[in-house]
Amino acid sequence: MRKFIFDVDGTITPSRQKINIHCLTFFNEFASNHDVYLVTGSDREKTIEQITPILYDNCKRVYNCSGSDVYEQHRSVYRDSWGLPEDVKWFLYDELDNSQFPLRNGLHIEIRPGGVNFSILGRGDDYGRNEYVKWDKETNERRDIADRLKDHFPNLEVQIGGQTGLDLAPLGVNKSQILRDFSIDDELHFFGDMMEEGQNDYPLAKAVKERGGYTYCVKDYHDTMAKVSEIL
Repeated sequence: MRKFIFDVDGTITPSRQKINIHCLTFFNEFASNHDVYLVTGSDREKTIEQITPILYDNCKRVYNCSGSDVYEQHRSVYRDSWGLPEDVKWFLYDELDNSQFPLRNGLHIEIRPGGVNFSILGRGDDYGRNEYVKWDKETNERRDIADRLKDHFPNLEVQIGGQTGLDLAPLGVNKSQILRDFSIDDELHFFGDMMEEGQNDYPLAKAVKERGGYTYCVKDYHDTMAKVSEIL
C-alpha cells in the first residue's frame, strides 16, 4: 500500500510558522484521499497550531517529537518517558555560556517526550532568528556543538533540527523509529527538507531508502506540493 510521510517545518510549513492557506487546502484534499502521516520534532500543541486541527485530524497518524509522542486524531497511541540526564543538562548550559552569539530569547532547553531541543538563541519567540541562521551558516556552531555532544555522550542521539536547534535523545531514537508501525510491503514516500547526514530527516530518509521506498528532499512547501503533484 502506498503511504506518504511528511516532515512539517520547512516541508509543509515555513519553519515554526503557520501553514499557508493554499497549502492547507491542498493537503486537506490530499489527506482525504491518501494515507498521510506527519513526523516532526515539535510537540502536539505546536504542530496543531501550525497546521490547524482539521489537517492534524485528517492525517492517519501524527508522530510528534520525532516519533516519541504519537497521536491518531485525539487519541494518544504512544509516549516515551525518557528524561534528560543531569550531566547532559549542565553540558548544554556550558555550551550556552560559551557561545559567542550575542542574542538570547529564552527557553534554551525544551523538554519533550522522548528527548529535548537545545537552542543557543532559544525558542522563546522569533527575536534574533534571522541573525542566528546567518551566524550558524558562517560558524557551523550547531554542527560543532553536536560533535562535542557526541564525543562526550556516545549513547546520545544528536541531530540538527529546524533553523536554530539541536534535537537530543537516546541513541537510536530518531525519526526512523516510526517505521516500527509500517509494513515491509508498504510503498513509502517520505518528504523532508533536512536529509543530509547529521540533520534530523536523515535517519528516516536512509531507512526508507533501505526498504526500497522513495525520498524527496524539498526546498519549501511550494516544492513539496509540486513533487506530490508529479507523483499523482
